[in-house]
Amino acid sequence: MSPAGHAFLDSLNPEQRLAVLHGDGPLLVIAGAGSGKTMTLAHRVARLVADGADPRRILLLTFSRRAAAEMARRAARILARLPGPRAAALSWAGTFHGVGARLLRQEAHRVGLSPGFTILDREDAADLMGLVRHEIGLAGRDSRFPLKATCLAIYSRTVNAEAELAEVLDTAFPWCRMWEAELRRLFGSYVDAKQRQQVLDYDDLLLYWAHAMLEPALAAEIGARFDHVLVDEYQDTNRLQATILGGLKPDGRGVTVVGDDAQAIYAFRAATNRNILDFPQQFRPPARVLTLERNYRSTRPILAASNAVIALAAERYAKELWSDRGSAERPRLVTVADEADQARCVVAEILERREAGLALKEQAVLFRTAHHSGALEVELVRRNIPFVKFGGLKFLDTAHVKDVLAVLRWAENPRDRVAGFRVLQILPGIGPAIAGRALDRVAEAFDPEMALAALAPPARTAEAWPALVGLVGRLARRAAGWPGELADIRAWYEPLLQERFADAAPRAADLAQLEQIAGGYASRERFLTELTLDPPDATSDEAGTPLLDEDYLILSTIHSAKGQEWTAVHVLNVVDGCIPSDMATGRASEIEEERRLLYVAMTRARDHLALMLPHRFYVHQQSAAGDRYLHAARSRFIPPALLPLFEETRWPAPRPAADPPGAGGPAADIAARLRAIWG
Repeated sequence: MSPAGHAFLDSLNPEQRLAVLHGDGPLLVIAGAGSGKTMTLAHRVARLVADGADPRRILLLTFSRRAAAEMARRAARILARLPGPRAAALSWAGTFHGVGARLLRQEAHRVGLSPGFTILDREDAADLMGLVRHEIGLAGRDSRFPLKATCLAIYSRTVNAEAELAEVLDTAFPWCRMWEAELRRLFGSYVDAKQRQQVLDYDDLLLYWAHAMLEPALAAEIGARFDHVLVDEYQDTNRLQATILGGLKPDGRGVTVVGDDAQAIYAFRAATNRNILDFPQQFRPPARVLTLERNYRSTRPILAASNAVIALAAERYAKELWSDRGSAERPRLVTVADEADQARCVVAEILERREAGLALKEQAVLFRTAHHSGALEVELVRRNIPFVKFGGLKFLDTAHVKDVLAVLRWAENPRDRVAGFRVLQILPGIGPAIAGRALDRVAEAFDPEMALAALAPPARTAEAWPALVGLVGRLARRAAGWPGELADIRAWYEPLLQERFADAAPRAADLAQLEQIAGGYASRERFLTELTLDPPDATSDEAGTPLLDEDYLILSTIHSAKGQEWTAVHVLNVVDGCIPSDMATGRASEIEEERRLLYVAMTRARDHLALMLPHRFYVHQQSAAGDRYLHAARSRFIPPALLPLFEETRWPAPRPAADPPGAGGPAADIAARLRAIWG
């Protein structure tokens, strides 16, 4: 039984209850796959509030706003069942980037920012990097200098990993080593441009917050706002995020982090498994470590195989997932001839399960890299089987939505040169040179509308110019109010939409959705901040055709599948060269992350798991030999000692040899019957 007054904990298992009732010392919860992590964290929040903690002084950090909202909703539902006055909602629940943006707004002057700073998304940050790259003469050189997106990726890895540029180039971008001096100069100019324009990119939201935590007085003041700090998915944090947490609560008091080192698969985003592995020893005395091993998702045979795969990891928190869910069905290792047979086999089994009553939505096909599903997608289209492939463009990545948001961002901050460039070049006849001169005038002027009105536009632009000038003026005066400003922009932009895109209708629908979303935000600044940090999905063709079928198959990379579960799962290409990828076997740490990827894929399955082993597969331009077929070996992560945990099969199944003419057996019996029928 739970302690008096804590009857709401009776639904938890003993290990979950220990985590929920832990005191104020630092706590690490190693939550195995399917072990009820979200429920445990929500109950801990509810327990803290039930015991008197002020919910306004609880900081909950997650990796998506939806996860934070779900956690807060669960805690509120638990508290609603308790007697006494209802507690206030959590007021500090969100992503690291979202909370960072909010704190930086409040403390802007103390960290060298204007409170009116705007936030660049990834594409806009790359555009600014490209502008700076051009301005300092690194574009169009005799030797091929990295493109803007690569430059931004190098910069981002350096910032988030808190690593030296030379180290990042050596480990992640070796083909760019020769440009170290030029990249250092580019990044310095990029930082200067951001400061002049008072814009921040995603990485700055963490970087400024982390540097604020290095100022003892400011760190103590911010840390004192929160009695409890809870962090979800701690294995996915990078060094900057660990620095932030350490600055908020250097003694660990009130800190709870939850995660699973066996599911750390985001090194390409600069996440480091060291954060969760080293967490207990950061404090004196060390943090308490509790492990959740009871799995509520998978059958015992699936867990036995998954446990065995991850047990071979070089370094980990030891745990053995277990379940009450028995089954006689072991995970299958299915050998097929090649990728074409793999596709046919997967489709045949999916349809067979559908005929047996398992909906397509309850089945998923997972793969290491997006292009691994190519042959399968062709087969699904040929067989008229609807599917969704996770990935693709997000809502804010579509050109038409970015155009409209650029107008808003430029109105919010006329010094935002990336936004201004985009807006001006929407109009016919305006290229980078003219846009640059116009932006110089706007930056020097007190009134953007007057500065633009004084310019003589090119002849091709003359007809459309007054409408833009008028729009800029109205937005600067906030004449339409919020969210009426978005309707004003749509009225200006939609005639141009017809000229710019052949598929104007679905794009116009996206803009209508954008206006509807805007109504849920209190101000233009809040809208731009929140939408940039957590974009919704798109409905236009560029982001994937909306489904018309009520049932559809799920295709997903393993990275995108993390946190999800399905009744039946197929994993493609579980062979060396694919899992592990031959592009990720240069270092021991990379191989270990590939092992964790397979573990994550396997633990997505509830009842049925099939690992596909094509005997040969096609390799696309990964060597001087060009495209070629390779013979494949079973993944090194399933050595011979683990084979008894699997059922080994072939597809198509070998057919029994036919009886020779005149022989006895079934063939002779059938022949005799036919002779009797026909006399």
